[in-house]
Parts: sequence; structure tokens; C-alpha cells
Amino acid sequence: MSAAGVEWVKSSYSGNNGDCVEVATLPGGGRALRDSKTPDGPALAFGTTEFDAFVRGVAGGGFRRA
Repeated sequence: MSAAGVEWVKSSYSGNNGDCVEVATLPGGGRALRDSKTPDGPALAFGTTEFDAFVRGVAGGGFRRA
């Protein structure tokens, strides 16, 4: 999956402190996530099913900071 040429959107939960997560819809329906501080850096790419599972995991508290 390539995230080249996609439109990135900042999360509505991101504050004004620069620690932002951005998401893009990939061709074919997947999603990509990146850190807005490093737009030319790596992005995580997910298929539709994987992204849905990731979002459910986040919403369910499965990725809490230690």
C-alpha cells in the first residue's frame, strides 16, 4: 500500500501542542496513519479490516500508556 499523493487529515482529538496523528484514506479503502511532526517520515498502512480492528482496540482501551 502506498500513501503517496493522499490527503491527510488531522485527528479531531489532537490538541494544539503539535503531537498530532493524521489519517489518510488509501486507494482501495485502506487507511494510513502518520505523525504530523514528520510528514515525510514513515506511515503505518492498514487494510480496511485491520484499521477497523485497530480503532476498536483503541476505543476499548487496548493501547493504554504504561
